[in-house]
Amino acid sequence: MVSRVIPVEAFDLVIFGGTGDLARRKILPGLFRRFLSGQMTDDSRIIGAARADLDAAGFRTLVAEAIAEFGGKEAKETAAIAKFLERLDYVSIDATGDGGWTQMHDLMRDGVVRAFYFSVAPSLFGAIAERLHGYNIANDQSRIVVEKPFGRDLETARALNATLAQHFNETQIYRIDHYLGKETVQNLMAVRFGNVLFEPLWNNHYIDHIQITVAETVGVGGRGAYYDKSGAMRDMVQNHLMQLLCLIAMEPPNMFEADAVRDEKLKVIRALQRVDHHHIVRGQYDRDGDKQSYREDAENPRSFTESFIALKCHINNWRWSGVPFYLRTGKKMKSRASEIAVVYKDLGHSIFEGDEARHRNILAIRLQPNEGIDLQVTIKEPGPGGMRLIDVPLDMSFADALGPDAEEVPDAYERLIMDVIRGNQTLFMRGDEVEAAWAWTDPLIRDWERRNDVPKLYDQGSTGPDDALMLMHRDGRRWRDIKG
Repeated sequence: MVSRVIPVEAFDLVIFGGTGDLARRKILPGLFRRFLSGQMTDDSRIIGAARADLDAAGFRTLVAEAIAEFGGKEAKETAAIAKFLERLDYVSIDATGDGGWTQMHDLMRDGVVRAFYFSVAPSLFGAIAERLHGYNIANDQSRIVVEKPFGRDLETARALNATLAQHFNETQIYRIDHYLGKETVQNLMAVRFGNVLFEPLWNNHYIDHIQITVAETVGVGGRGAYYDKSGAMRDMVQNHLMQLLCLIAMEPPNMFEADAVRDEKLKVIRALQRVDHHHIVRGQYDRDGDKQSYREDAENPRSFTESFIALKCHINNWRWSGVPFYLRTGKKMKSRASEIAVVYKDLGHSIFEGDEARHRNILAIRLQPNEGIDLQVTIKEPGPGGMRLIDVPLDMSFADALGPDAEEVPDAYERLIMDVIRGNQTLFMRGDEVEAAWAWTDPLIRDWERRNDVPKLYDQGSTGPDDALMLMHRDGRRWRDIKG
């Protein structure tokens, strides 16, 4: 199997925050891999912009070091790295003042795509957007990429959207959620809408429940001060898990086109029921020997912020009436893994008796690690001794199914940045989507804050608080054992 790489149009990509952690770890190494694949034209350019007092040569040195550290096996391509660095430039810029903007204007070229990546704090979005237009750097065809957080509640999200709308129209704004750039997330749509096998069974007649898990083994670490003002609900559920829920639950769009897909996702968010507080479990990881607790990591001994959350949700529509969606995400858990599991109902009637009758089909979509899809089916256990049934997975991991080509699957950031250059917004969130997600999330947060709800402690390296297990056990169900 040979990967088909189609070059994008020539572009000038400006990365505000070009010397920052995200740029060094993800954006710049990802762009190098796209260059190496032949996806960039020879006249495309990447321009770093930040407060750091660097020149172009200093920025190229920084990028070379970033590729060496985070570029993977491609970091050995020294000749290609040298060619890549030739297309880099840098402007030392004052985001809230006048310094550097005239120099940036002079670097811009006509006849190429102009894209601006805001890898900076949201508080700077307005100032940067204003200056891009004030100095005639952006035009009507320019595109901007904005990173989360998209506000911390509905009010701030609306204000942020309004600020961006003063200078750019919605078709120019690309709100990036790297989860949507993952190959397996997109394969979820391919599985659903590209196979007659699944979509006819994708409803409450056949599906018992759906589990969405995003588990991390790391704690809040150096992000403690930020995370303590956010928590798992704002940091993960409102965006990443909500987007996965939408892709699982949405109706088939009339075409695979940006607004058609996003219209259907928006309908899912608006159909979500308010979650009763009995169906929400919040937790904090406890101290474990010399490993600090959440409150110690956050440097807040009285913190009520959750590092873990589990919810039971329902969607008010015909397709999903009566089907619970169980969501969970947490820090310092047993393994690093992200999975969507579609658990089908029991057979209406089984010809087998006793334990042999209790088997279920499960479609599991693994987002990380070892991206892939497996379908749990029931077969007879080989050997004599009667009809003994066992569950086995029909497993498709990308590494096994695609062989060497699996290594060429682009990182989420690589794919999404190239979609920006193409002008394809399908995998990016629209402003009304963001606001609808906050409109659902805000009342839940206000409710537990009003009740002074204290998160349950859980052991590091576990699957979360015991109350999260009971959330499922009360319904006669259980969480899947997620292995990294």
